[in-house]
Amino acid sequence: MAAKLNLSGPPDSDTSCLNDQSVSSRSSNRSLRVAEKARRKNEAEDPFVLALKYFSDVEAGTPFYGNDEVERNMSLVEKLAYSKGLSPETISIMLEFAMSLRMGTILCPRVLKCLIPATVVPQEAVVRAFVWLGVGKIPVSTQILFIKWVLTVFDMIDAKDQLRSIYGFIFSFVTEENLCPFICHLLYLLTRKESVRVFRVRKLLELQSKLGRQPFLLNLLSLYKVFCPELVTLSIPSRIKSVFRNHNMPWRSALIAVQKRAGSQAASSISLASTIKDKTNPRKRKHCHLVLPALCSAVNKEAQTEPSSSRKVVPLVQLHSFAQLLENMHRIELPAQMGSLLGSSLALQYLDCVQDESALLRLNFWLGYALHEEFLFCGDGGASQNSEEALQFLNRLLSTQHFLQEGFSSSEAFLYKFLNVWDGSLLRPQILGLLSHIPVIPSSQIRWLLFEPLMQLFFTSSLFFKCGLMECLNNMLLKWLTWHSVYALEDDLDISLNSHTSINMTLSGFKDSVMELVDFVGRLASLGLQLEGCHSLLLSFILDFYETVCDTFLKYGLPLVVIPPTGVFYPALFASDPVSVDRLAYIMYRYKVNLTSAKSQEKEQAFHISRQTFREFNHYAVVMVNCLWNSKMFQPGMGVQLGEELLLKSSVPQYWTSFDLIHHPAFMSYAVDFHQKCWPGRKDMDLNSIKHSKPWSWYLEYLFSQGYDGLKQFVQSNIIRQKAAGDKQGDSLST
Repeated sequence: MAAKLNLSGPPDSDTSCLNDQSVSSRSSNRSLRVAEKARRKNEAEDPFVLALKYFSDVEAGTPFYGNDEVERNMSLVEKLAYSKGLSPETISIMLEFAMSLRMGTILCPRVLKCLIPATVVPQEAVVRAFVWLGVGKIPVSTQILFIKWVLTVFDMIDAKDQLRSIYGFIFSFVTEENLCPFICHLLYLLTRKESVRVFRVRKLLELQSKLGRQPFLLNLLSLYKVFCPELVTLSIPSRIKSVFRNHNMPWRSALIAVQKRAGSQAASSISLASTIKDKTNPRKRKHCHLVLPALCSAVNKEAQTEPSSSRKVVPLVQLHSFAQLLENMHRIELPAQMGSLLGSSLALQYLDCVQDESALLRLNFWLGYALHEEFLFCGDGGASQNSEEALQFLNRLLSTQHFLQEGFSSSEAFLYKFLNVWDGSLLRPQILGLLSHIPVIPSSQIRWLLFEPLMQLFFTSSLFFKCGLMECLNNMLLKWLTWHSVYALEDDLDISLNSHTSINMTLSGFKDSVMELVDFVGRLASLGLQLEGCHSLLLSFILDFYETVCDTFLKYGLPLVVIPPTGVFYPALFASDPVSVDRLAYIMYRYKVNLTSAKSQEKEQAFHISRQTFREFNHYAVVMVNCLWNSKMFQPGMGVQLGEELLLKSSVPQYWTSFDLIHHPAFMSYAVDFHQKCWPGRKDMDLNSIKHSKPWSWYLEYLFSQGYDGLKQFVQSNIIRQKAAGDKQGDSLST
């Protein structure tokens, strides 16, 4: 009996479990049905859902005037649009309603102005809207407003492949004179190599002959020429004065508010301000929303799911290693938003390896727009003082330029304008860093583009700005010289400014530009040292610059030697710190090595170093030797002369020895220390006793052992020491 009970136990248990599961399943299904029913009821009662249903189902020809229902529903849509933004489905419905003109033309602009996307814009909705443009019933002003909206939300459109498939249809509107500037802008963003055709080039050239050399036509033609230079024979200026204008004003403040509330980082072509103030002047606004767009593909999401091997192009966003980049190097699909390249190391490697002119052109366009919008087109002359976004953006731009080892032409054009409104303190390290990447400027333009605004800033700013500017100009010169040593042709006749511009510069032109820069820094340094009382920190940065200048011939292969001005030489020679004197000695040593080498190669390499340069160096060398070594300061021919009566009134004993290696303010502490170690038992200190032959040699060894290698090299290369019969050293100058 027990066995029977045991055997019958499990089936009863299984039945019970099945019953429990069935009950649980029925209960769960009932809950889902109840929830779904409640959701549908809420939606049916939601005024916004009812409003969308109204705009979706409204019939053509429905009157607008006196229609309270449309006004009520429109107010609901506007309220949500300006507070949270519209979903993709809502944008599709409202855009279709507006462009189809079901209630006439009056409501269409109002609808377009409230199309504020919360996330993305459906590509299909934009394509359908363009189809409505071909109907011909929409007023021109409304057509312009629609295209402005497309340009504003261009990088929020979820894909671009269908838009590119109707490239020809969009191009047909270029003949409309009022639409032409906006259509050219949109075409610029959509153009790929396969979009460039002979008939389109002819049409643009025909428009140019009719409208003149308009910037919007030149920009589109320049992109066509990058893709197909054989089709565009027109000479395009290397620097076009104006780019496409900004068209986002009707939606700017609303987009700002929506993105702030949602905390969205959606990819956006426009740079939005984080603070908008109610002012009557629209130019007085602050811009500091400089978030790099996310790296996303230009093709639709369905295409991205296909295997990469079966497709003609590979979206850059799908690559995750350098090996994958190399495998697909010639099948890369660039992202929809070129600004996203700055945030991707793989994208920068692609730019560096392939040198894609179209990618650089598009990136320069985006970058120029962002920089001008955020830092120039505002009342305060720049972004807000503590803008973390601006700081991160400029740091990213700097790291990109460091990686590519060259600057962008758009940032160069921006800097030339920004320097005229910059206060010298806003984002100073970043601006000076960008400034150091400026390529070589022709000597005919460098003065008004660079020197004049920098000179005003230099003389009206703090010591730390002066030091920062000296460091910036030193880095600029280093990049120019390095670029020359790497890219100059073997015959030294023609050298290209960089790999992405058509401007060429002769070697003599390059030398003129370098000479202008060095002379400019010399003038700034001389006056700056006077203004700052020969401050040792400023002097240090100035000597950094001349350490670069003194080696231009041997280190960088440039047949040019520029001697520092007296306003730099004498403050360094009379400096109170030994490091500055030592560095000056090293600079003079390197000048001698460079001049000696240049003189020996003049006949072989057909260049000429001015004799005035040799005379200036020899004069400085004689002054240094007579001052530091021979104790002949303030004597005729020394460059620094004082009246005999004034020197006697100073009551300085043996004033001619005041700046030798023993009595010089920079080295006197070493002389005292050496004297105490050499004659520890003496109560009276006589520093002149060091000048005897053996103590002098010991003192020099002691001084050189302190790490003053520059002084050591200068002495060894310029002074021939001779053993004399007496106690005093017998030395002569080697020139």
